[in-house]
Amino acid sequence: MARKLRIHFEGAIYHVTIRGVGRRELFDDEADRERFLEQLQDAVETDRVRLYLFCLMTNHVHLVLETPGGNLSRFMQRLQTAYTVYFNLRHGRSGHLMQGRYGAVLVEGDEYLLRLSRYVQLNPVHVGECRKLPLKARLQRLRRYRWSSYPSYAGLRPRLEYVDYAPLLGMMGGRRWKAERAYRRYVESGLVETDAELLELKSTARHGIGSDEFRARMRDLYQDMLRARKRREDVAFRGRERRLSAEVIRRETALGLGRDEAELVRRTRHDWGRAILGRMLCRYGGLDQRGAAAEMGILTGSAISMRLRRLREALKEDRTLARTVGKIEGRLELLIRKEALR
Repeated sequence: MARKLRIHFEGAIYHVTIRGVGRRELFDDEADRERFLEQLQDAVETDRVRLYLFCLMTNHVHLVLETPGGNLSRFMQRLQTAYTVYFNLRHGRSGHLMQGRYGAVLVEGDEYLLRLSRYVQLNPVHVGECRKLPLKARLQRLRRYRWSSYPSYAGLRPRLEYVDYAPLLGMMGGRRWKAERAYRRYVESGLVETDAELLELKSTARHGIGSDEFRARMRDLYQDMLRARKRREDVAFRGRERRLSAEVIRRETALGLGRDEAELVRRTRHDWGRAILGRMLCRYGGLDQRGAAAEMGILTGSAISMRLRRLREALKEDRTLARTVGKIEGRLELLIRKEALR
C-alpha cells in the first residue's frame, strides 16, 4: 500500500512528532538531550526553517515549525539522521532509533497555532504520573522543565536564538514582558481547562488543524497531489529544491572573502575560510555535513560540524565577520532566485 502523501508548500506550518521505535526512549541522559537540541539548531539554521516550539519527552518529541522553503522532508531527514548516528555511536548500538515516519500535521496560523502551542507546552505535565500530581506541583514542573521552549516563552529563562517567538507572543500584544506574562497565563490556564475542540480536531482532522475553510483547502490540495501522483508527476508537484553547485558556491565564497578558491580548503589556524565554505555548501548546495566535508577534503562530518558550531558562536560577537558572511549569503540567495526565473 502506498504511503500517504505529505502536503508540502512554502510557508506551511506543521505539528511534527518523532517517536522512538517500539516505544523505546530517545534520550538516555541530559547529554543526549543537549545534543539533540544542538542538532535541531543546526538543522533550523541550515534549512532556514522557522521553529516556533519544541518539547522533548522521554520517548517522543514535539516540534511546531514553519517551512518558508517548503522543505520539511529535507529538514527532518537532516535532523533525524544526524541524531540517530550520534546516538548509535555513543551508546554502541545499530539500526533504527525512530519509529517509521515522523508525524506531520498541517496547522492553520493565528488562533489554531496559539491553541496548539498550549497543548505542546503542557505536554510535560499531561503525561504519565504527572497528571495525578497536585496543581501546584504540576505548575512547578512545567515552569522548571528544561527540555521545552516554554520557560523561555514565559520569561523564566533566556530566549533561544533558534526559536522564533514573534508570531505567538505577537498575538498577546503589548511590550515584551507583558506579552510573556499574558502568554504564561494563557498556557497555564490549560492546567485546569481542557481544549476539547482542539483535541477532537487533532484526533479526527485528516488534512490539518484549523477552520472548516482551511481543512477544505488542504483536502483539495491533497486530492490534487493524488491526481498528480497518478500521472507520475508528483515530483513536479512538490517542486525541485533550488540548489547551487559546489563550484558556484566555492567561487562566490572565495570572491566574498577576497581569496583564491584553493585557499579556502587549506587548514589554517584562526581562519574561518573552511567553516564559511562549509556553511554555504550546507545551506545553498543541499549537502549534509558529511557531504560538505567530502567536498572540502575533510575526513569526517564531525570535523565540519565542530567548525560550523564555532563559526556560529563567532558570528554573535564579531560584527565584521557577520557582515562578510551576510554579503556572501546575499549573493548566493540572489543567484538562487535568478536560477528559479530561468
